[in-house]
Amino acid sequence: MSDGGDTGLWSSKFDIPNNLEFLLPGRLWWLLAIAGLFIAYVVMQFIRRGAAVRFTNVSLLDKIAPQRPNWRRHIPAFFLLLGLAGMIMAYAEPAAVSQVPSERATIMLAIDTSLSMQAEDVVPSRIDGAKEAATTFLEEVPEEINIGLVSFNGIATVRVPPTTNRAAVRSAIQGLDLGEATAIGEAIFASIDSLETFITEFEGDVPPARIVLMSDGETTVGRPDAAAVDRARLAGITVSTIAFGTDGGVIEIPEDPRPIPVPVNEDALAEIADGTGGEFYEAATTDELTEIYTDIGSAVATQAARVSVGSWFAGRAMILILIAAALSLVFSNRLP
Repeated sequence: MSDGGDTGLWSSKFDIPNNLEFLLPGRLWWLLAIAGLFIAYVVMQFIRRGAAVRFTNVSLLDKIAPQRPNWRRHIPAFFLLLGLAGMIMAYAEPAAVSQVPSERATIMLAIDTSLSMQAEDVVPSRIDGAKEAATTFLEEVPEEINIGLVSFNGIATVRVPPTTNRAAVRSAIQGLDLGEATAIGEAIFASIDSLETFITEFEGDVPPARIVLMSDGETTVGRPDAAAVDRARLAGITVSTIAFGTDGGVIEIPEDPRPIPVPVNEDALAEIADGTGGEFYEAATTDELTEIYTDIGSAVATQAARVSVGSWFAGRAMILILIAAALSLVFSNRLP
């Protein structure tokens, strides 16, 4: 949508929005000149027709000009005037409010690595699906966005502080290992501490930041969820939560030959999201989890900004003028 952003002059990447405005509207008065040219063109056609009528020797006229001009000769003029109008609109510096990447936005991914994540109710498994979705998320979020990673089982560990180094985050995601217990509250505390350390490096307005916590269970160790929610509110950081898995998930451990059910606790995760002003999501497949990550990234990673769209008008104007020139050559063997 920005200048030079189209892959082609007629690309559908940008459609004229309802919030279009002109930064220099005074220049639009030049459109009156286009109207004047149109009126002059119409008047000239009547004058030319009158001159033709005064030529009374019709048989001689047929010999001199057997191919008389027809309505097609007006088409090049029509395209030329439209093209000139487009150039004038581009000259008035049109702009529109659009969602553009926020260079300071920060997203902290908190991924559950408790033993329940080995359940295979999600193909190929919950943990492998989580890794795949998170990796895809890194590829789709604009490179200007800072991404951090926290993993949690019985303890919460900051694997990568917020950074634009996608390779570092990707490597950390692929290296995640499972462990006993689930410390969701500790994961939120660790994420907030990492974000606050990162945010202090900026001057002026606080950059947008969010924690995206994915889990399949509930807190079993560490500080309770309620304490983490209070901490997030104090920091002004929202926590969006994703319940990943199904109620039919089971795991097996050497100490117990019987399958152990590991259903997802949606209620606990929903309360965290509600308490911090975030969004709660449910994903039963890797594809659903990937889509959720993408939606969250789009919401956090962009901000409204006024973007110049002058190139859109200039590009179309150029096409119209070229069409006018081509048609004029075809119909009259000359340029307009």
